[in-house]
Amino acid sequence: MTGNEFLAERFEERRPQLRAVAYRMLGSLSEADDAVQEAWLRLSRSDSAAIENLGGWLTTVVGRVCLDMLRSRTARREEPLEEPGGQVRIPDPIISGPGGPDPEQQVLLADSVGLALLVVLETLGPAERLAFVLHDLFAVPFDDIAPVIGRTPAAARQLASRARRRVQATAPTPGADPARHRQIVDAFLAAARDGDLDGLVVLLDPDVVVRSDGGALRPSAVHRGATKVASQAIMFTRFAQALAPLPVLVNGAPGVIALANGRIAAILSFTIAHDKITALDILTDPERLARIDATGLDG
Repeated sequence: MTGNEFLAERFEERRPQLRAVAYRMLGSLSEADDAVQEAWLRLSRSDSAAIENLGGWLTTVVGRVCLDMLRSRTARREEPLEEPGGQVRIPDPIISGPGGPDPEQQVLLADSVGLALLVVLETLGPAERLAFVLHDLFAVPFDDIAPVIGRTPAAARQLASRARRRVQATAPTPGADPARHRQIVDAFLAAARDGDLDGLVVLLDPDVVVRSDGGALRPSAVHRGATKVASQAIMFTRFAQALAPLPVLVNGAPGVIALANGRIAAILSFTIAHDKITALDILTDPERLARIDATGLDG
């Protein structure tokens, strides 16, 4: 085995974790793959013999690449997750069938990376996001994070702390009872199908937030509060009656995809805490949905 082949083998061993880092940083599976590939290119051009901790080196390189990508988004003035006008960008969901995530998906979803957490991460500044993701989710020391963001270790710690408070305040930790959560999701769909306004209100947390992302060509929206969300029951009624809802796991939690002519027309991701729906994220962007293969999701 040549030196390059050995290096490539060592890189491939770490690819799943590097992709997990990039997915949390970017909220995009395709961009995560691009970031990991860029890390390989940088490694192949480096003096690998001088790298003492390859895993740590690659993690920080991926972090730096992702930071540059996030800053590029800001420079292009791409729409943030939520604007006053209600514009929304929902991160790429990871869809699996009732049997659970496959091994590759399990790596991406380690540490209970639900869609609600990714939604909150989208609202953080690039440096905050990097400090939180690398330290809190991947245990990278602040001494290693500081050079990546051009701050002192103390400043990096403050960024992570600020991000942590935001996450804890707005991304509730989901419970550990998937069967009960599935019952709540099924009850929500039944109430929506029947136009049962009171039934919907009972299932919703008083401060529930519903976000819909239709992509560039469809309107997006944000609705807050149980009464206001339930008043949109006609939307859910049409969804439940016109499309074929199929139970799936969305980022490891009970969710639903809506099929139309065998293709995914919508993905619904539910965040549930204390037997109440606290968030509902709806992805209807046809461009992004077209990349998801629905084969095998019903078994």
